[in-house]
Amino acid sequence: MTSTVTYLGELRTECTHLRSGQKFVTDAPPDNQGKGEAFSPTDLCATSLATCILTTMGIRARDLDITGAYAEVNKIMASDPRRISRIEVKITMPKNNFSDKDKKILEGIARTCPVALSLSENIEQVLDFEW
Repeated sequence: MTSTVTYLGELRTECTHLRSGQKFVTDAPPDNQGKGEAFSPTDLCATSLATCILTTMGIRARDLDITGAYAEVNKIMASDPRRISRIEVKITMPKNNFSDKDKKILEGIARTCPVALSLSENIEQVLDFEW
């Protein structure tokens, strides 16, 4: 088992990672009857794409130093039905003089990370790299 999720009431959950014991809270967003005081479930989904991109790039490109790379995530919702329609991820890479070949490899890894490949084809994924 990976995790447990407990409903705390008032549209809030507590999530526990079983192996580490780490916990975090989710909250419904203000535009969907929540307080917006924590990540919403759809925020987590969009953010998971960025964390997967950076983690997978780090795993597959251990000979390249990507320390300091960071991602900015923008999630766009659609209605009827309410769902994520687009996730924009801007990835800013450290100024390490990556070769064109390295850039191509890292961008390919990003576009084929497990979360990217697991999301519905109905969710547009827009990745922008700043080298």
